Amino acid sequence: MMTLGFLPNVGGGSLILIILVILLLFGAKRIPELARGLGRGIREFKDATKEIQEDLEEGLNDKKKKD
Repeated sequence: MMTLGFLPNVGGGSLILIILVILLLFGAKRIPELARGLGRGIREFKDATKEIQEDLEEGLNDKKKKD
């Protein structure tokens, strides 16, 4: 058995059942759209966190230059 982040002790049969339920709920045509949307959301989140980190580092560098 393996452990997923939110589902402890998931076996192979359970994983197949979960995938089948997702296919039934969303359909085969809709799943790629959902995956693309999820990918875009993750990419935007990473870009935003990277931008914030760069702003913080820039602010710290400016502060060090003033001292």
